[in-house]
Amino acid sequence: MAMTADEMQAFVAGLYAATGAGDWDRAETMLTDDFFVTEADPLPFAGVYRGKGALRELFSRVMGMMDVAGLDIVETTVGKDHAVTILSFTFADPALAPAHLCELFRFRDGKACEIRPYYFDPAPIVAACEAKARVGSKA
Repeated sequence: MAMTADEMQAFVAGLYAATGAGDWDRAETMLTDDFFVTEADPLPFAGVYRGKGALRELFSRVMGMMDVAGLDIVETTVGKDHAVTILSFTFADPALAPAHLCELFRFRDGKACEIRPYYFDPAPIVAACEAKARVGSKA
């Protein structure tokens, strides 16, 4: 049975809460066995991450590459078997511009089977990764 709009919105909020708190056990219960995330080629963490551990792997990689100070969930809208969440990242370095993106969630059998992020402009993400790499190379 398909999820309702309210169920999809609550699901997305719950998944962000679980991953933000590092509750990977909870997050993994929310994903299908064949779950995947696709990050676009221009990004330093580009690639396809597969399986229930994909979010943990991607989160660790991304947070190791840039210093994110905040993630603002602007709004989530839903369709038949998907939801799209508008997000804004702010970085620890106030000189860095925020990054704006949307994440497309596809659902199957009450779980997420895919997340596909769409960045308005990948340049702020690339700049944040480069800034952290510069700081790390001075240590």
